[in-house]
Amino acid sequence: MSDILTTAAPAPLIDAHIHVDSYPPEQQEPLLASLADSSVEAVIAVSMHLTSSQTNLRLAERWPGLVRPALGFHPEQPLPSQAELDLLFDWMDKHIEQMVAVGEVGLPYYNRLEAARSGSFFDLTPYIALLERFIRFARKHNKPIVLHAVYEDADIACDLLERHGVTQAHFHWFKGSAATTERMARNGYYVSFTPDLLYEEEIRNLARQYPSNQIMAETDGPWPFEGAFTGQQTHPRMTADVIRAYSKLTDQDETAIRLAFYENTIRFYSLSK
Repeated sequence: MSDILTTAAPAPLIDAHIHVDSYPPEQQEPLLASLADSSVEAVIAVSMHLTSSQTNLRLAERWPGLVRPALGFHPEQPLPSQAELDLLFDWMDKHIEQMVAVGEVGLPYYNRLEAARSGSFFDLTPYIALLERFIRFARKHNKPIVLHAVYEDADIACDLLERHGVTQAHFHWFKGSAATTERMARNGYYVSFTPDLLYEEEIRNLARQYPSNQIMAETDGPWPFEGAFTGQQTHPRMTADVIRAYSKLTDQDETAIRLAFYENTIRFYSLSK
């Protein structure tokens, strides 16, 4: 018998939140082509608006199984006209079988903060109405929803999710109070950690508190990161660094944690292995 011990390969990686279409066009194909060599099995490609959604759907058709599109409207931008929003929802309806989730949607915390700093008026009401419309859409089609909702905005999002009985909610790059964090965990919502888990104490504290069966890894690429990632193009393989950091932070076996992150993401997004 051989004395060589064989060990199972580590679980694949899944980037639970990335803006593939926001990379320069000449970088998108090389990025996706490189994923296999980095043990990345899939990416959840979230969208910014209708054109972004259409681009992500085309990428998903070109890279089936690898690019899993989430369709929606990012809240940190001016709202389009009602007619343009109706066009987006109609288009999403037509492509419901091809999308894995509604997203990225939510509330404009950072734009509102900037308006407050400059003394400008900011009307949040239409953004809340739009978020509620996306939540109703997710409920109607039994799709997960990917949320950009931090600090007090997360409480508004939770109110709407509870009102419409939506439990498949993913708060990406979440930041918020202990009470909100407990509420989200109790409701079964998921959160995901970016590479700033390596150096942001606020995120590290969240990671220590949140249930380990409701967490995922993301990059939010092409958003750049600091620390060891300074000057690097954000790449889905960085989710391995996130998982390693989490395993060290919680004093758990990295191989087991990597499998847990994988299975959490598969389960939440109903992805086939």
